[in-house]
Amino acid sequence: MNNAALSDLLAGHRAFFAANRTKDLSFRREQLEKLRLMIVTNETVLFDALKQDLGKHALESYAGETGFLVRQIDAALKHLACWARPRRVRTPLAHFPGRSYVYQEPYGVALIIGPWNFPFQLMLGPLIGAMASGNCALLKPSITALRTSHLLAGLIRANFDAGYISCVEGGTETTQLLLGERFDYIFFTGGPAVGRIVMAAAAKYLTPVSLELGGKNPCIVDHDVDLEVAARRIVWGKFFNCGQSCVAPDYLLVHRDSKAPLLQRMQAAIREFYGADPSQSPDYGRIIDQGHFDRIMGLLDSGTVVAGGTGDRSLRYIAPTLLDRVSASAPVMQEEIFGPLLPVLTYEHIGEAIALVNGLPKPLALYLFSRNRPLQERILRETSSGGACFNDVVIQQTSDTLPFGGVGESGMGAYHGKAGFDAFSHQRSVVRRGFLFDMLLRYPPYKDHLKWIRKLW
Repeated sequence: MNNAALSDLLAGHRAFFAANRTKDLSFRREQLEKLRLMIVTNETVLFDALKQDLGKHALESYAGETGFLVRQIDAALKHLACWARPRRVRTPLAHFPGRSYVYQEPYGVALIIGPWNFPFQLMLGPLIGAMASGNCALLKPSITALRTSHLLAGLIRANFDAGYISCVEGGTETTQLLLGERFDYIFFTGGPAVGRIVMAAAAKYLTPVSLELGGKNPCIVDHDVDLEVAARRIVWGKFFNCGQSCVAPDYLLVHRDSKAPLLQRMQAAIREFYGADPSQSPDYGRIIDQGHFDRIMGLLDSGTVVAGGTGDRSLRYIAPTLLDRVSASAPVMQEEIFGPLLPVLTYEHIGEAIALVNGLPKPLALYLFSRNRPLQERILRETSSGGACFNDVVIQQTSDTLPFGGVGESGMGAYHGKAGFDAFSHQRSVVRRGFLFDMLLRYPPYKDHLKWIRKLW
Protein backbone atom coordinates (compact mmCIF):
# COMPACT_ATOMS: atom_id res chain seq x y z
CA MET A 1 0.00 0.00 0.00
CA ASN A 2 1.28 3.48 -0.90
CA ASN A 3 0.47 6.87 0.59
CA ALA A 4 -2.20 7.69 -1.98
CA ALA A 5 -4.06 4.42 -1.47
CA LEU A 6 -3.93 4.81 2.29
CA SER A 7 -5.20 8.39 2.08
CA ASP A 8 -8.13 7.22 -0.05
CA LEU A 9 -8.90 4.42 2.39
CA LEU A 10 -8.88 6.77 5.39
CA ALA A 11 -11.00 9.31 3.53
CA GLY A 12 -13.57 6.55 3.01
CA HIS A 13 -13.51 5.73 6.72
CA ARG A 14 -13.96 9.35 7.73
CA ALA A 15 -16.82 9.82 5.30
CA PHE A 16 -18.55 6.69 6.60
CA PHE A 17 -18.20 7.86 10.20
CA ALA A 18 -19.35 11.39 9.35
CA ALA A 19 -22.58 9.93 7.94
CA ASN A 20 -23.45 8.95 11.56
CA ARG A 21 -24.53 5.42 10.63
CA THR A 22 -22.29 3.86 13.28
CA LYS A 23 -24.02 5.82 16.06
CA ASP A 24 -27.26 3.93 15.49
CA LEU A 25 -27.53 1.03 17.95
CA SER A 26 -29.44 -1.10 15.48
CA PHE A 27 -26.57 -0.70 13.00
CA ARG A 28 -24.05 -1.73 15.65
CA ARG A 29 -26.05 -4.81 16.56
CA GLU A 30 -26.43 -5.78 12.92
CA GLN A 31 -22.69 -5.50 12.32
CA LEU A 32 -21.77 -7.40 15.49
CA GLU A 33 -24.12 -10.20 14.48
CA LYS A 34 -22.45 -10.21 11.06
CA LEU A 35 -19.04 -10.50 12.73
CA ARG A 36 -20.31 -13.38 14.85
CA LEU A 37 -21.64 -15.20 11.80
CA MET A 38 -18.34 -14.62 9.97
CA ILE A 39 -16.42 -16.26 12.82
CA VAL A 40 -18.74 -19.24 13.27
CA THR A 41 -19.14 -20.11 9.59
CA ASN A 42 -15.41 -19.89 8.86
CA GLU A 43 -14.20 -21.72 11.96
CA THR A 44 -12.91 -24.81 10.14
CA VAL A 45 -10.80 -22.90 7.61
CA LEU A 46 -9.52 -20.66 10.41
CA PHE A 47 -8.47 -23.69 12.47
CA ASP A 48 -6.52 -24.93 9.44
CA ALA A 49 -4.71 -21.60 9.10
CA LEU A 50 -3.84 -21.53 12.80
CA LYS A 51 -2.58 -25.10 12.57
CA GLN A 52 -0.24 -24.12 9.75
CA ASP A 53 0.97 -20.94 11.43
CA LEU A 54 1.31 -22.09 15.04
CA GLY A 55 0.58 -25.81 15.15
CA LYS A 56 -2.53 -25.17 17.24
CA HIS A 57 -4.90 -27.97 18.07
CA ALA A 58 -8.53 -27.19 17.27
CA LEU A 59 -9.38 -27.08 20.98
CA GLU A 60 -6.74 -24.42 21.62
CA SER A 61 -7.93 -22.50 18.57
CA TYR A 62 -11.50 -22.60 19.85
CA ALA A 63 -10.65 -21.77 23.47
CA GLY A 64 -8.10 -19.09 22.67
CA GLU A 65 -9.56 -17.65 19.48
CA THR A 66 -13.09 -18.26 18.15
CA GLY A 67 -15.02 -19.37 21.22
CA PHE A 68 -13.60 -16.51 23.22
CA LEU A 69 -14.65 -14.01 20.54
CA VAL A 70 -18.18 -15.36 20.19
CA ARG A 71 -18.69 -15.06 23.94
CA GLN A 72 -17.44 -11.45 23.82
CA ILE A 73 -19.83 -10.61 20.98
CA ASP A 74 -22.76 -12.22 22.78
CA ALA A 75 -22.00 -10.13 25.89
CA ALA A 76 -21.82 -6.96 23.79
CA LEU A 77 -25.14 -7.71 22.08
CA LYS A 78 -26.79 -8.43 25.41
CA HIS A 79 -25.59 -5.30 27.19
CA LEU A 80 -25.13 -2.80 24.36
CA ALA A 81 -28.24 -0.74 25.11
CA CYS A 82 -27.25 -0.42 28.76
CA TRP A 83 -23.63 0.46 27.99
CA ALA A 84 -24.59 3.11 25.44
CA ARG A 85 -27.36 4.77 27.48
CA PRO A 86 -26.51 8.26 28.78
CA ARG A 87 -25.76 7.98 32.50
CA ARG A 88 -27.27 10.52 34.85
CA VAL A 89 -24.97 11.65 37.65
CA ARG A 90 -25.35 13.88 40.70
CA THR A 91 -25.69 17.60 39.97
CA PRO A 92 -24.10 20.17 42.34
CA LEU A 93 -26.48 22.52 44.14
CA ALA A 94 -24.76 25.45 42.43
CA HIS A 95 -26.08 24.15 39.09
CA PHE A 96 -29.73 24.08 40.26
CA PRO A 97 -32.01 23.67 38.44
CA GLY A 98 -30.10 21.36 36.16
CA ARG A 99 -29.30 17.74 35.36
CA SER A 100 -25.92 16.19 34.61
CA TYR A 101 -25.19 13.29 32.28
CA VAL A 102 -22.29 11.31 30.86
CA TYR A 103 -22.67 10.38 27.19
CA GLN A 104 -20.57 7.60 25.63
CA GLU A 105 -19.44 8.73 22.19
CA PRO A 106 -17.28 6.94 19.60
CA TYR A 107 -13.90 8.48 18.86
CA GLY A 108 -14.17 8.07 15.10
CA VAL A 109 -11.69 6.01 13.06
CA ALA A 110 -9.62 3.55 15.11
CA LEU A 111 -6.39 1.82 14.12
CA ILE A 112 -6.02 -1.69 15.58
CA ILE A 113 -2.58 -3.31 15.30
CA GLY A 114 -2.38 -6.95 16.35
CA PRO A 115 0.27 -9.59 17.11
CA TRP A 116 0.93 -13.07 15.76
CA ASN A 117 0.49 -15.30 18.81
CA PHE A 118 -3.34 -15.19 18.86
CA PRO A 119 -3.64 -13.62 15.43
CA PHE A 120 -7.44 -13.82 15.15
CA GLN A 121 -8.60 -13.18 18.69
CA LEU A 122 -6.22 -10.29 19.39
CA MET A 123 -7.35 -8.52 16.23
CA LEU A 124 -11.09 -9.05 16.56
CA GLY A 125 -11.27 -8.72 20.36
CA PRO A 126 -10.48 -4.99 20.23
CA LEU A 127 -12.64 -4.68 17.11
CA ILE A 128 -15.68 -5.85 19.10
CA GLY A 129 -15.21 -2.92 21.47
CA ALA A 130 -14.66 -0.51 18.58
CA MET A 131 -17.81 -1.66 16.76
CA ALA A 132 -19.97 -1.76 19.89
CA SER A 133 -19.04 1.83 20.73
CA GLY A 134 -19.74 3.06 17.20
CA ASN A 135 -16.34 3.52 15.60
CA CYS A 136 -14.99 2.71 12.18
CA ALA A 137 -11.79 0.65 12.23
CA LEU A 138 -8.73 -0.16 10.18
CA LEU A 139 -7.08 -3.47 11.11
CA LYS A 140 -3.38 -4.23 10.70
CA PRO A 141 -2.68 -7.91 11.51
CA SER A 142 0.81 -9.32 11.95
CA ILE A 143 2.30 -10.70 8.76
CA THR A 144 4.29 -13.21 10.86
CA ALA A 145 1.18 -15.42 11.14
CA LEU A 146 0.85 -15.16 7.37
CA ARG A 147 -1.95 -17.64 6.64
CA THR A 148 -4.21 -16.36 9.39
CA SER A 149 -3.48 -12.74 8.50
CA HIS A 150 -4.36 -13.35 4.86
CA LEU A 151 -7.52 -15.22 5.79
CA LEU A 152 -8.63 -12.44 8.14
CA ALA A 153 -8.07 -9.77 5.48
CA GLY A 154 -10.17 -11.72 2.99
CA LEU A 155 -13.00 -12.25 5.47
CA ILE A 156 -13.13 -8.58 6.40
CA ARG A 157 -13.27 -7.55 2.74
CA ALA A 158 -16.02 -10.06 2.02
CA ASN A 159 -18.22 -9.15 4.98
CA PHE A 160 -17.91 -5.42 5.69
CA ASP A 161 -18.15 -2.15 3.85
CA ALA A 162 -14.59 -0.92 3.28
CA GLY A 163 -15.55 2.47 4.64
CA TYR A 164 -16.63 0.86 7.90
CA ILE A 165 -14.07 -1.88 8.57
CA SER A 166 -10.93 -2.49 6.53
CA CYS A 167 -7.89 -4.73 6.91
CA VAL A 168 -4.45 -3.84 5.57
CA GLU A 169 -1.78 -6.51 5.19
CA GLY A 170 1.93 -5.85 5.14
CA GLY A 171 5.13 -5.73 7.16
CA THR A 172 7.01 -3.10 9.12
CA GLU A 173 6.88 -0.56 6.30
CA THR A 174 3.09 -0.75 6.20
CA THR A 175 2.87 -0.28 9.97
CA GLN A 176 5.14 2.75 9.78
CA LEU A 177 3.01 4.18 6.99
CA LEU A 178 -0.14 3.75 9.06
CA LEU A 179 1.42 5.32 12.15
CA GLY A 180 2.26 8.39 10.11
CA GLU A 181 -1.44 9.07 9.58
CA ARG A 182 -3.92 10.73 11.90
CA PHE A 183 -6.33 8.34 13.62
CA ASP A 184 -8.85 9.07 16.35
CA TYR A 185 -7.77 6.10 18.47
CA ILE A 186 -4.94 3.55 18.32
CA PHE A 187 -5.11 0.10 19.91
CA PHE A 188 -1.83 -1.86 19.85
CA THR A 189 -1.07 -5.37 21.08
CA GLY A 190 2.58 -6.44 21.05
CA GLY A 191 5.87 -5.89 22.82
CA PRO A 192 7.07 -2.87 24.84
CA ALA A 193 9.69 -1.86 22.26
CA VAL A 194 7.14 -1.41 19.47
CA GLY A 195 4.66 -0.03 22.00
CA ARG A 196 7.01 2.90 22.56
CA ILE A 197 7.14 3.52 18.81
CA VAL A 198 3.33 3.47 18.61
CA MET A 199 3.01 5.87 21.52
CA ALA A 200 5.56 8.25 20.04
CA ALA A 201 3.67 8.25 16.73
CA ALA A 202 0.37 8.86 18.53
CA ALA A 203 1.88 11.82 20.39
CA LYS A 204 2.29 13.71 17.11
CA TYR A 205 -1.49 14.08 16.86
CA LEU A 206 -2.27 13.63 20.59
CA THR A 207 -4.13 10.46 19.65
CA PRO A 208 -5.36 8.40 22.63
CA VAL A 209 -3.93 4.89 22.79
CA SER A 210 -4.37 1.51 24.43
CA LEU A 211 -1.19 -0.52 24.68
CA GLU A 212 -1.56 -4.21 25.47
CA LEU A 213 2.01 -5.34 26.02
CA GLY A 214 3.56 -8.20 27.99
CA GLY A 215 6.18 -8.84 30.61
CA LYS A 216 7.68 -11.41 32.91
CA ASN A 217 4.67 -12.85 34.70
CA PRO A 218 5.67 -14.36 38.06
CA CYS A 219 4.08 -17.50 39.43
CA ILE A 220 4.67 -17.84 43.17
CA VAL A 221 4.07 -21.23 44.79
CA ASP A 222 3.65 -21.41 48.56
CA HIS A 223 4.36 -24.51 50.65
CA ASP A 224 0.73 -25.20 51.63
CA VAL A 225 -0.82 -26.01 48.25
CA ASP A 226 -2.13 -29.10 46.50
CA LEU A 227 0.99 -29.69 44.39
CA GLU A 228 -0.75 -32.15 42.07
CA VAL A 229 -3.37 -29.61 41.02
CA ALA A 230 -0.88 -26.73 40.96
CA ALA A 231 1.47 -28.67 38.68
CA ARG A 232 -1.27 -29.49 36.17
CA ARG A 233 -2.55 -25.93 36.06
CA ILE A 234 0.90 -24.37 35.69
CA VAL A 235 1.97 -26.81 32.97
CA TRP A 236 -1.27 -26.28 31.06
CA GLY A 237 -1.08 -22.49 31.25
CA LYS A 238 2.61 -22.29 30.45
CA PHE A 239 2.62 -24.59 27.42
CA PHE A 240 -0.76 -23.59 25.96
CA ASN A 241 0.02 -22.24 22.47
CA CYS A 242 3.60 -23.47 23.00
CA GLY A 243 4.19 -20.81 25.63
CA GLN A 244 3.51 -17.98 23.17
CA SER A 245 1.02 -16.13 25.33
CA CYS A 246 1.36 -12.73 26.99
CA VAL A 247 -0.29 -14.04 30.19
CA ALA A 248 1.63 -17.33 30.46
CA PRO A 249 3.66 -17.81 33.65
CA ASP A 250 7.13 -16.56 32.72
CA TYR A 251 9.01 -17.83 35.77
CA LEU A 252 8.30 -19.80 38.94
CA LEU A 253 9.14 -18.62 42.44
CA VAL A 254 8.76 -21.76 44.56
CA HIS A 255 9.13 -22.14 48.29
CA ARG A 256 12.24 -24.23 48.85
CA ASP A 257 10.26 -26.96 50.65
CA SER A 258 7.97 -27.37 47.63
CA LYS A 259 10.43 -27.20 44.75
CA ALA A 260 11.49 -30.84 44.42
CA PRO A 261 8.00 -32.39 44.71
CA LEU A 262 6.50 -29.69 42.47
CA LEU A 263 9.08 -30.31 39.73
CA GLN A 264 8.42 -34.05 39.90
CA ARG A 265 4.69 -33.47 39.45
CA MET A 266 5.24 -30.97 36.64
CA GLN A 267 7.42 -33.46 34.78
CA ALA A 268 4.67 -36.04 35.23
CA ALA A 269 2.05 -33.57 33.97
CA ILE A 270 4.11 -32.85 30.83
CA ARG A 271 4.29 -36.58 30.08
CA GLU A 272 0.58 -36.98 30.80
CA PHE A 273 -0.40 -34.08 28.52
CA TYR A 274 2.03 -34.55 25.61
CA GLY A 275 3.45 -38.07 25.91
CA ALA A 276 7.06 -39.24 26.12
CA ASP A 277 7.86 -37.35 22.90
CA PRO A 278 5.89 -34.07 22.70
CA SER A 279 7.04 -33.55 19.11
CA GLN A 280 4.60 -36.32 18.16
CA SER A 281 1.71 -34.91 20.16
CA PRO A 282 -1.17 -33.43 18.15
CA ASP A 283 -1.95 -31.26 21.16
CA TYR A 284 1.35 -29.36 21.33
CA GLY A 285 1.98 -26.29 19.19
CA ARG A 286 4.98 -24.90 17.33
CA ILE A 287 7.16 -21.80 17.51
CA ILE A 288 6.03 -19.17 15.03
CA ASP A 289 9.29 -18.99 13.02
CA GLN A 290 13.00 -19.85 13.03
CA GLY A 291 14.02 -16.46 14.37
CA HIS A 292 12.03 -16.96 17.55
CA PHE A 293 13.25 -20.56 17.70
CA ASP A 294 16.88 -19.39 17.76
CA ARG A 295 16.18 -16.74 20.39
CA ILE A 296 14.46 -19.18 22.74
CA MET A 297 17.03 -21.95 22.32
CA GLY A 298 19.72 -19.39 23.16
CA LEU A 299 18.23 -19.07 26.65
CA LEU A 300 18.71 -22.74 27.59
CA ASP A 301 22.12 -22.11 29.14
CA SER A 302 20.51 -19.98 31.84
CA GLY A 303 19.93 -22.99 34.08
CA THR A 304 19.89 -26.76 34.45
CA VAL A 305 17.42 -28.54 32.18
CA VAL A 306 15.25 -30.92 34.22
CA ALA A 307 12.66 -31.53 31.49
CA GLY A 308 12.74 -30.99 27.74
CA GLY A 309 15.57 -28.84 26.46
CA THR A 310 15.47 -30.25 22.92
CA GLY A 311 14.34 -28.71 19.65
CA ASP A 312 14.15 -29.14 15.90
CA ARG A 313 14.61 -25.92 13.94
CA SER A 314 13.22 -27.34 10.71
CA LEU A 315 9.96 -28.20 12.48
CA ARG A 316 9.94 -25.07 14.67
CA TYR A 317 9.65 -27.45 17.63
CA ILE A 318 10.93 -26.82 21.15
CA ALA A 319 10.04 -29.33 23.85
CA PRO A 320 8.21 -28.20 27.00
CA THR A 321 11.21 -27.25 29.12
CA LEU A 322 11.79 -26.72 32.84
CA LEU A 323 14.98 -24.93 33.91
CA ASP A 324 16.19 -25.39 37.48
CA ARG A 325 18.91 -23.51 39.39
CA VAL A 326 18.24 -20.26 37.63
CA SER A 327 19.54 -17.02 39.12
CA ALA A 328 17.75 -13.69 38.98
CA SER A 329 20.62 -12.33 36.85
CA ALA A 330 20.47 -15.12 34.24
CA PRO A 331 19.73 -14.16 30.61
CA VAL A 332 16.37 -15.97 30.72
CA MET A 333 15.29 -13.56 33.48
CA GLN A 334 16.14 -10.42 31.50
CA GLU A 335 13.40 -10.63 28.86
CA GLU A 336 9.93 -12.04 28.32
CA ILE A 337 10.49 -15.61 27.14
CA PHE A 338 7.37 -16.01 24.99
CA GLY A 339 8.08 -19.67 24.46
CA PRO A 340 8.03 -23.09 26.18
CA LEU A 341 10.81 -22.47 28.72
CA LEU A 342 9.95 -22.13 32.40
CA PRO A 343 12.74 -21.00 34.77
CA VAL A 344 12.44 -22.10 38.40
CA LEU A 345 13.77 -20.00 41.27
CA THR A 346 13.36 -20.65 44.98
CA TYR A 347 12.69 -18.52 48.03
CA GLU A 348 12.64 -19.15 51.75
CA HIS A 349 10.74 -16.10 52.97
CA ILE A 350 7.93 -14.52 50.96
CA GLY A 351 9.59 -11.13 51.25
CA GLU A 352 12.37 -12.43 48.98
CA ALA A 353 9.84 -13.38 46.30
CA ILE A 354 8.07 -10.03 46.56
CA ALA A 355 11.38 -8.17 46.28
CA LEU A 356 12.31 -10.11 43.14
CA VAL A 357 8.92 -9.39 41.53
CA ASN A 358 9.16 -5.71 42.39
CA GLY A 359 12.71 -5.54 41.04
CA LEU A 360 11.41 -6.28 37.53
CA PRO A 361 9.06 -4.16 35.38
CA LYS A 362 5.39 -4.49 36.33
CA PRO A 363 3.99 -7.67 34.74
CA LEU A 364 0.78 -8.19 32.82
CA ALA A 365 -0.23 -11.04 35.15
CA LEU A 366 0.76 -12.29 38.57
CA TYR A 367 -0.03 -15.75 39.91
CA LEU A 368 0.06 -17.07 43.46
CA PHE A 369 -0.68 -20.62 44.57
CA SER A 370 -1.48 -20.50 48.27
CA ARG A 371 -4.30 -21.34 50.66
CA ASN A 372 -3.22 -18.47 52.90
CA ARG A 373 -5.78 -15.64 52.46
CA PRO A 374 -3.67 -13.04 54.35
CA LEU A 375 -0.77 -13.90 52.04
CA GLN A 376 -2.98 -13.40 49.00
CA GLU A 377 -3.94 -9.96 50.30
CA ARG A 378 -0.31 -9.14 51.07
CA ILE A 379 0.72 -10.01 47.51
CA LEU A 380 -1.98 -7.70 46.15
CA ARG A 381 -0.97 -4.94 48.56
CA GLU A 382 2.80 -5.12 48.01
CA THR A 383 3.03 -5.78 44.26
CA SER A 384 1.56 -4.31 41.08
CA SER A 385 0.43 -6.11 37.92
CA GLY A 386 -2.12 -5.79 35.15
CA GLY A 387 -4.15 -8.62 36.64
CA ALA A 388 -3.77 -11.42 39.16
CA CYS A 389 -5.06 -14.93 39.74
CA PHE A 390 -4.83 -17.13 42.82
CA ASN A 391 -4.43 -20.90 42.54
CA ASP A 392 -4.73 -20.96 38.76
CA VAL A 393 -3.18 -19.30 35.72
CA VAL A 394 -4.33 -17.55 32.52
CA ILE A 395 -8.08 -17.79 33.19
CA GLN A 396 -8.41 -14.17 34.36
CA GLN A 397 -7.87 -13.09 30.74
CA THR A 398 -10.87 -15.04 29.47
CA SER A 399 -13.57 -13.31 31.52
CA ASP A 400 -15.88 -10.83 29.77
CA THR A 401 -16.68 -9.20 33.14
CA LEU A 402 -13.07 -8.37 34.06
CA PRO A 403 -11.06 -5.59 32.37
CA PHE A 404 -7.92 -6.97 30.76
CA GLY A 405 -4.87 -4.75 30.49
CA GLY A 406 -1.43 -3.96 31.77
CA VAL A 407 0.27 -1.39 33.95
CA GLY A 408 3.60 0.32 33.46
CA GLU A 409 5.82 -1.66 31.07
CA SER A 410 3.03 -4.19 30.52
CA GLY A 411 0.70 -1.64 28.99
CA MET A 412 -1.99 0.96 29.52
CA GLY A 413 -5.73 0.83 29.11
CA ALA A 414 -7.97 -2.22 29.32
CA TYR A 415 -10.65 -4.01 27.31
CA HIS A 416 -12.96 -7.08 27.22
CA GLY A 417 -16.66 -6.69 27.86
CA LYS A 418 -17.73 -3.24 29.01
CA ALA A 419 -14.09 -2.23 29.43
CA GLY A 420 -13.68 -2.68 25.68
CA PHE A 421 -16.72 -0.52 25.01
CA ASP A 422 -15.35 2.13 27.36
CA ALA A 423 -11.86 2.01 25.81
CA PHE A 424 -13.19 3.08 22.42
CA SER A 425 -15.64 5.64 23.86
CA HIS A 426 -15.15 9.26 24.80
CA GLN A 427 -17.07 10.17 27.95
CA ARG A 428 -18.77 13.42 27.09
CA SER A 429 -20.00 15.49 30.03
CA VAL A 430 -23.36 17.20 29.48
CA VAL A 431 -25.33 19.58 31.72
CA ARG A 432 -28.94 20.42 30.87
CA ARG A 433 -30.49 23.58 32.34
CA GLY A 434 -33.62 25.62 31.84
CA PHE A 435 -34.46 29.33 32.16
CA LEU A 436 -36.74 29.35 35.21
CA PHE A 437 -34.02 30.24 37.70
CA ASP A 438 -30.85 32.27 37.24
CA MET A 439 -28.40 32.58 40.14
CA LEU A 440 -27.45 36.27 40.28
CA LEU A 441 -24.72 35.63 42.84
CA ARG A 442 -22.35 34.50 40.10
CA TYR A 443 -22.51 37.75 38.19
CA PRO A 444 -20.51 40.95 38.85
CA PRO A 445 -20.48 43.16 40.75
CA TYR A 446 -19.50 40.47 43.28
CA LYS A 447 -19.73 42.59 46.48
CA ASP A 448 -20.11 40.10 49.38
CA HIS A 449 -21.23 37.18 47.20
CA LEU A 450 -18.18 35.04 48.07
CA LYS A 451 -19.55 33.82 51.42
CA TRP A 452 -22.75 32.61 49.73
CA ILE A 453 -20.87 30.99 46.85
CA ARG A 454 -18.76 29.11 49.41
CA LYS A 455 -21.91 27.66 50.96
CA LEU A 456 -23.32 26.62 47.60
CA TRP A 457 -20.10 24.92 46.53
